[in-house]
Amino acid sequence: MEREWLALVRGERRGPFALLARAGLRLASWPYGLGVRVRNARFDRGERAVHRGPVPVVSVGNLTLGGTGKTPCVEYVAAFYRDLGHQVAILSRGYGSDAGRNDEAMILEENLPDVPHLQGRDRVELAATAAEELEAEVLVLDDGFQHRRLHRDLDVVLIDATRPPTRDYLFPRGTLREPASGLRRAGAIVLTRCDQVPAAELEAIRGWLEQRFPDTPVATTEHRPTELLGGDEPERVESLAGKSVAAFCGIGNPAAFRRTLESLGASVVNFRAFPDHHAYSRTDVDDLMRWASTLPPDGLVATTQKDWVKLRVPDLEGLPLRAVRIGLTFRSGQDEFDAALRRIAPAE
Repeated sequence: MEREWLALVRGERRGPFALLARAGLRLASWPYGLGVRVRNARFDRGERAVHRGPVPVVSVGNLTLGGTGKTPCVEYVAAFYRDLGHQVAILSRGYGSDAGRNDEAMILEENLPDVPHLQGRDRVELAATAAEELEAEVLVLDDGFQHRRLHRDLDVVLIDATRPPTRDYLFPRGTLREPASGLRRAGAIVLTRCDQVPAAELEAIRGWLEQRFPDTPVATTEHRPTELLGGDEPERVESLAGKSVAAFCGIGNPAAFRRTLESLGASVVNFRAFPDHHAYSRTDVDDLMRWASTLPPDGLVATTQKDWVKLRVPDLEGLPLRAVRIGLTFRSGQDEFDAALRRIAPAE
């Protein structure tokens, strides 16, 4: 259902039925947008309570449903404060997991084993727990832009350059959780996947943001592969060059993962996309095994770290399974972004 809806709202489905369906979704987005505006206005006017945390809070969030590459930015922010010598904790709602840790939490725990990660519906309560029991000095709120009950000292908002708000619509006609005007609450804007759009298009997005939100710093970034996981030791991503690769993933923007593999020189011979936050069952693994058995014997299977942490198998039907670990790399604006983080850091 999710893939069909995304194909519809992104214009990939054509014909009179698709046009009619998009018109219906556009009508449905009007009451949704009204509800969002009323909710935000009530917070702005103080009619709904905002609880200040016991320590500084940085939120990393976005305007859209899924797929802006948020986890590497959360990792960057948490590591920034940790490297300044502060005790950091990450707070998240825990979407995509009925029990236990979700996929983002598992990635962050693997990449930042010294940074605790708390999950739960009530992030006001989580903030108190992190400060009192874990002695956290800074809190990083994962996917918190629309979670306004907890006061934040800095709102970092990510925008996927391949899907800017100028080409999107409010849910359910599009993937916007709230109108782009909500960016006025942002203290910093980070454009992600800037390497995947033409330079002129990127400049147009930056110009639009700078015109509408002139006082908000805008950084440009790439999600750059750093290493391959899954073997006995991490491997260089350059080892994918020239290889036949079959890939699968369950992320918000599967096309971006495919482009990443192709940018590394891999020949993607087959590709499967699962819904975002997909919880792999035994049936799924068996199906992937059958799928792998049809692939060239000299190739390998690639997936994202987000998917691999839920599978942790070394191969599929004899083909090596490797996970691409992604890190956030700044193209511009890193000094301004770091300065915004440093301004709210606890006094040393």
